[in-house]
This record gives sequence, structure tokens and C-alpha cells, in this order.
Amino acid sequence: MDVLRRWLERQLSNPQVVMLALLLVVGFSVVLLMGDMLAPVLAAVVIAYLLEGVVGPLERRGVPRLLATAVVFLAFMAFLLFLVFGLAPLISRQVTQLVQQLPGMIASGQAVLERLPERYPQFVTQEQVQALIEAVRAEVAGLGQEVLSRSVTSVIGIATFVVYVVLVPILVFFMLKDKARILAWFDRYLPRERDLAVRVWREVDQQIGNYIRGKFWEILIVWGVTFVTFKLLGLQFAMLLSLIVGVSVIIPFIGAVAATVPVALVAYFQWGWSSEFAWLMVAYTVIQMLDGNVLVPLLFSEAVDLHPVAIIVAVLFFGGLWGFWGVFFAIPLAVLVKAVLNALPGPGEEEQQEGEEAAPPAAEGGEGAPAEEVSRAP
Repeated sequence: MDVLRRWLERQLSNPQVVMLALLLVVGFSVVLLMGDMLAPVLAAVVIAYLLEGVVGPLERRGVPRLLATAVVFLAFMAFLLFLVFGLAPLISRQVTQLVQQLPGMIASGQAVLERLPERYPQFVTQEQVQALIEAVRAEVAGLGQEVLSRSVTSVIGIATFVVYVVLVPILVFFMLKDKARILAWFDRYLPRERDLAVRVWREVDQQIGNYIRGKFWEILIVWGVTFVTFKLLGLQFAMLLSLIVGVSVIIPFIGAVAATVPVALVAYFQWGWSSEFAWLMVAYTVIQMLDGNVLVPLLFSEAVDLHPVAIIVAVLFFGGLWGFWGVFFAIPLAVLVKAVLNALPGPGEEEQQEGEEAAPPAAEGGEGAPAEEVSRAP
């Protein structure tokens, strides 16, 4: 306890540390207490931060800020319209088709399970198979009830979606156009002594900016390559499954394993144990290997420097705390924690700073003067 007390006294005696802690507490409090209310604003901040990676370089090349913002914003709106009117209906149709085929898939899977005790009586019993079938039926029934309950509230969901589609682009445009004015407004209310907070922000800004932009391109590339591969091999629900595979890269290590399950199940129920199933799984494995060993090093060579154990712990911790959004922002939050820990002054640094402050300035040409100053002294 004495060690902890001394550490707290040492950190809290530093006004820079106190200011950093206050800013972090205020930021997390706003997200936790008003996250649902400010969801469109937070989404717009993330999108504007992503698009700033394109607007900024254009501005540095001499393009006026307003023109660069307009060009990038129009490209973003074209992509958004493609997602809403081109991709969403296709995904919806494939989800509907998959739900319609689920009873047949479940019956086929039940037949396979019921043959297991005959083939492997030393490993599987009839009672275990029946228990598993009953558990699957209960899960499917619960899923059906949840889908029904969500369909009742779908009108509210559609209204919320429309609000997001209208508000978020407007907020993104003005955040990009008036970035300097918005930052200057925030700067007026921040304290003068914030060197430690600025140092943390610079490290987080560099790493998270590279991470978000790199992850965006990784999702698009993996999604596109997987869709073309699935389409060429004739897999059903190619767009839906490739979207799942693309989005799964958000969650390192765990996402790839989770995305493999629906791909393997759909391929098995479509082809069974056949050469088509084997070729598909080989192609899918090659895509995952290229993503992990070629694409990720290219996109994230200067990005997040975190140990795999730290990444997994961050995904589990923040995912358990905030659900899907905790998983989505697990690595940026882990980068923030790492930057804060690196910025906190250690005992050695504080002693060195205290020694430099306590040391009296040496008189020119005196005993403590540097050799260069002594040599230049008349």
C-alpha cells in the first residue's frame, strides 16, 4: 500500500498528469452517459477523422480546403449511396434466402448427427446427439422469436436509420470544412498546461489514424477478393459471406475463426464432402494467409505496435464492456492506454527533472561552464 500511495502522490503532484486524467474522465463520461444521444455526432467524428486522411494531403498539395472537402465528400456520398441502394438490397435478399433454407439445412444436419452413434459408438452416444439436437432447436426457436420482436420495432429502426443517413453526412461535411474553427473553439476552453495531453494525443493520432485508414482498406480488399473467389467457385450467398469475412478483420485473430464457421457450413450444406468443398476451403485459407502475411504488413507497417496478447485482452475487455462497439474500437482504445502509460513520467525521469531544476546555473567562464563557453570566454 505504501508503494501505491507514493506512486499516487508522485503522479497527482504533477499538474500535467492531473489535467490528462481530467480530460480522459470527461471524454469517457460523455461517451458512457450520452453515447446514445450523441451517436450521430460520434459516428460523424469517426468518418470525418477517416476522410481527413485524404483531405489533408490534398490541402498540403495546394488544393483549397473547401475544394478538397467538396471532392472527398462527394466521393464519400457516392460510396454511401452505393451501400444503401446497391448493396443493402442484395444483402437483404441473400439473408432472406438463407433464412428460408435454414429448416432444410437443420434437417440435413440432424440426419448427419443421428448417423454419428452408428459410425463412432465409442465417441458419441445417442443421448448426446439428442441433447445437442434439442439445444439447437431451442436456439433456433429463440432466434425466431427475437427476429419477430425486432420486426415489430422495425419502424423505429427505419426512422432512426433515416435520421442517421441525413444527419451524419451533414455533420461530416461541416467537420471537414470547418476543422480549424472547431479545433480553435475547443482550444479556448482547454487549459494552457497540457503538454502531456498533447504528447499523448500526437502518439494516438498517428497510430489510430494509420490503423483506421488501413483497416478500412483491408476490409474493402478482403471483401472484394473473397466475393470474386466465392462467385467464381459458385458458392451460394457469396456477397453476404464475403461481407462477413471482410468485416471479420476488425477483430484480430478471433474474427477470422468466427467467419470460417458460416463459410464452411454453407459450403458443406451446398456440396457436402466433395472436391468443390475442398477447393473452396483451400481458396479461403489462402485468402486468410495472404491477408495476415502480406496485406496487413503492407497496410500497417507504421501503425499499431501492440503485442498479440495485448490485442486479445483489449478485444475481450472492451467487448465485454461495450459490446460490438467495444470490439470495434478495442485496438484504438488499447493504443490510448499504451500512449498514456508511456507518457506518465517514471521515478527516474522525475528525479532527473528535479535535479535539473535544483542545479544552479553555472557562471560564464566559471568552474561549471561548458568547455566551449570557457574556450570562447575572453
